[in-house]
Amino acid sequence: MNIIDREFHQLTGELRRLSEKEIYHRMRNAFDLIPASTKRSCADFFASYNYWGKLDADNDIYEEIEMKAETLHDHTDDFIWLYGRLADFRSKKTLYAILNNWYRYDLTSTTQAREYMFDDYFDLDIVKCGKNEVIADLGAFTGDTVLSYINNYGDNYRKIYCYEITPDVFEMLKTNLKGLRDIHFRMKGIGDRPGKMSLSTNDASSSANRLASAAGTDEDQGSHCDFDTDIIVTTLDEDISEPLTLIKADIEGFEQKALLGARRHIAEDHPKLLISVYHSNEDLWKIPKMIDEMAEGYDFYLRFKGSPIYPTEITLIAV
Repeated sequence: MNIIDREFHQLTGELRRLSEKEIYHRMRNAFDLIPASTKRSCADFFASYNYWGKLDADNDIYEEIEMKAETLHDHTDDFIWLYGRLADFRSKKTLYAILNNWYRYDLTSTTQAREYMFDDYFDLDIVKCGKNEVIADLGAFTGDTVLSYINNYGDNYRKIYCYEITPDVFEMLKTNLKGLRDIHFRMKGIGDRPGKMSLSTNDASSSANRLASAAGTDEDQGSHCDFDTDIIVTTLDEDISEPLTLIKADIEGFEQKALLGARRHIAEDHPKLLISVYHSNEDLWKIPKMIDEMAEGYDFYLRFKGSPIYPTEITLIAV
């Protein structure tokens, strides 16, 4: 057994033997040992981007640790399944590093696993693109992914659909990609069914703006719902009739719904999938399982470009 397999199976073996309460207390003990400045950084980050629960040691709030402990306890076997399906040891080490960071607040493994060689999404050893690519960019933001694609592959595509939900960001997107051929701009959200939703804006970054239900349940610190602005929501299966060859999705927690709404494309077209899997703890294991159930034959890879302190910017590549 190689060192990566050994470390992963030692970690998951330990998690299997422990109760959720025991996992939580070990995580709390590990958190208590990190420097005060790192604790403050964690508290500030999780307050600004409240996908994973609040963390504020000064006020004895450890919701983020509680939620991760629950995930580690309840889904150890799902992580073991994912580890077995990952197609290279960089991916396997990445998964180990993320889980080890959750459990032990270990920064060394996440520092080692962080991707430095390739741009976000476009690992040239894995993501092969040709002149007939038809691409759906979900969460196109200001055009950064499209520009990265062109930087990596050149003018090597047939058509790109760009979806963005924030009006002022949408205007920046059109400005930044002006002059590029065959770019289709769509100010719509992508989900699992057509309809209308509201826009939840984030004070820390407009890149974290997301869809919110009309019920007004988005009460996260640093987030505000604009219920006067309706956002049209559609599905990829309904909005694009032609075959897709690549789908990228970084849409602030709506990735699972977007995949459900692209079930036909995934089953029939088998597009390359570049999906963010960090906006909830369950995304890391659940999104690969969803894809596996929709279509046979995908190989899975994980790449990570976020902070070693609190791992985000985790991409599942399915090809």
